[in-house]
Amino acid sequence: MAGLLTDLRTEYLGLSLRNPVVASSCGITGSVNGVRQCAEAGAGAVVLQSLFEEQIVAELGGADGAAGAAFPDEARAYLQDLAHSRGPRPYLKLIEDAKRAVDVPIIASVNCTSGDAWTDYASQIEAAGADALELNIALMPVGPDDTAQDIEEAMVSIVRVVRRQTRLPITVKIGPYFTALPNVVSRVIDAGVDGVVLFNRFYQFDVDPVALTPVPGNRYSTSDELQLPLRWVSILSPRVSCDLSLSTGVHTGMDAAKAIVAGAGVVQIASALYTAKIRAISSIISELDAWLSANGYAGVGDARGRFPASGEYRPEELERLQYIKALTQG
Repeated sequence: MAGLLTDLRTEYLGLSLRNPVVASSCGITGSVNGVRQCAEAGAGAVVLQSLFEEQIVAELGGADGAAGAAFPDEARAYLQDLAHSRGPRPYLKLIEDAKRAVDVPIIASVNCTSGDAWTDYASQIEAAGADALELNIALMPVGPDDTAQDIEEAMVSIVRVVRRQTRLPITVKIGPYFTALPNVVSRVIDAGVDGVVLFNRFYQFDVDPVALTPVPGNRYSTSDELQLPLRWVSILSPRVSCDLSLSTGVHTGMDAAKAIVAGAGVVQIASALYTAKIRAISSIISELDAWLSANGYAGVGDARGRFPASGEYRPEELERLQYIKALTQG
């Protein structure tokens, strides 16, 4: 962007980005026009709308294949129709068309729950021209026999299988609900990822108490939700060897600045693209640039990770103290 006061150039997943503001996977990034708008607004990279594993399986399995075995008739028909209109083959074309339309890195995204039926598709994503692959792994334990070890091992297994299928940089987008998150992140790094996205904002669930039906909860994040990923980026950034992307809660340049000084390589925005429209990208970039300049940083690289490096945040000591203070002070 013209008129910048600082150097916002960023390296993420081995890719050169003009700035650390990334358009996250969402409906807007599911079309070439949406990708183009994000790039024109200044996004450093664009993550395409996720392709769901079920869409791939529906196309591969057909009515009598894996999808037919896994889903009731109505769901199966819906997924097969979705696979036809927005499934694996159209997705490859989206990658190709997006690469031709813009000059920023294009990151493909697969929302997956297993590594069984679809992973050969990763090589096709690479062949279509994607610059990287984001694995949006959404595993929800619902049975009393589901253990934390099972969930973690399933996630690591997915990464291992996909890593064998492609040379693309891989990042994994995970949720915050792990007992020992640093260990989980270390394990997926060992399995071959180049980056971790913190965090996946799971579907927000609500209930209609009269109709007794599920209804969507709050669809969009707010800046108040930044605190959780901010904590974990601050803890992990000095301790892990991969790139960290902060997702959920970034709506302003100040939000982005907090993420950067905590150690995030990039920030991903989605909700802001809906609540403030595409112009949110340029606003966040301009505000981040102005903040860096006002605080004496020549560029985003100078500010990255300064908070945990300062020694002011010692989670093993301070987290417990802050918890006690919060509960004992009026």
